[in-house]
Amino acid sequence: MRVDLFDFDLPDERIALRPAEPRDSARLLVVDPHAESALSDHHVYDLPSFLRAGDALVFNDTKVIPAQLEGIRHRDGAGGQQVSATLHMRLGPSRWKAFAKPGKRIKEGDRIAFGHSGESCFLGSLDATVEEKGEAGEVTLAFDLTGPALDEAIAAVGHIPLPPYIAAKRPEDERDRADYQTIYAREEGAVAAPTAGLHFTPDLFAALDKAGIERHFVTLHVGAGTFLPVKADDTDDHKMHLESGYVSGEIAARLNAVKARGGRIVCVGTTSLRLIESAAGESGEIKPWAGATGIFITPGYRFKAVDMLMTNFHLPRSTLFMLVSAFSGFETMHAAYEHAISTGYRFYSYGDASLLFRKDQ
Repeated sequence: MRVDLFDFDLPDERIALRPAEPRDSARLLVVDPHAESALSDHHVYDLPSFLRAGDALVFNDTKVIPAQLEGIRHRDGAGGQQVSATLHMRLGPSRWKAFAKPGKRIKEGDRIAFGHSGESCFLGSLDATVEEKGEAGEVTLAFDLTGPALDEAIAAVGHIPLPPYIAAKRPEDERDRADYQTIYAREEGAVAAPTAGLHFTPDLFAALDKAGIERHFVTLHVGAGTFLPVKADDTDDHKMHLESGYVSGEIAARLNAVKARGGRIVCVGTTSLRLIESAAGESGEIKPWAGATGIFITPGYRFKAVDMLMTNFHLPRSTLFMLVSAFSGFETMHAAYEHAISTGYRFYSYGDASLLFRKDQ
């Protein structure tokens, strides 16, 4: 499909720079292609009223790490140039893939000393070698530290990698360390938050428990590739960046049991949806799964396991707007976004949410 079919105009004032307080007071646009009125306006705290006892919410419990690193590039013993690197996928105890700026000037074999304002940490040590250079500024970094020592160093000198549409308007601050993390984050490794989950509070969890709604957790470490624009003119020519995750055997069995008794699988966020759809077979059975997924969902995709999706509002021409268009229908989602823009919904990571029913059910 042509990528420009997924374009729309979004006024700057619709981009949220801070989350709603409390989190579950954010607005919720319910999109049901089968209802007489496909669009209805609510709040996130109303979520239990749209679910049934026996339904299961699937959350992504990945935890955002301070993966934005600033450093100085050295080459042939000569010092150097300021470099910014956003880690996006771990390859091993000491190796990460990252997006580096300025990417064109970086070469394989370069040494980069990361730290606060170019200063060193751990007596001159958060150092890395550029092991490999890919496309669009992507590099493979081999750090001198490994395992827990590397994790501690990244935590000490790294910054929360705010999405570019927020970072362009204000700097990261201490509030973001809490705001840009779900209350159930557990498995470290993401460089971007699974933002639909940011709306959940202990009070909302209690209301869902009272309504008989199950909660299950999977892990997909969200990468910085989620913010990259689609530069191709046709969706067939776009290459997704890989993200690693897993679905345990226990969770797979529990979700299959939900489906078997007539309950619905409701994914909180596109990340958990992409992971569940990666783990599902053609029959819809969810299998234990671990690895990297580059699943790219566009209109025409046949959903195998997921029945409903709660998600924020996404960028124009983005793979995520393509995904929601596949889920609830191309025309329906264009109408939903027009409604959201005209009625003051807040967009993107810190913005409001939508609850989508699947079109083909």
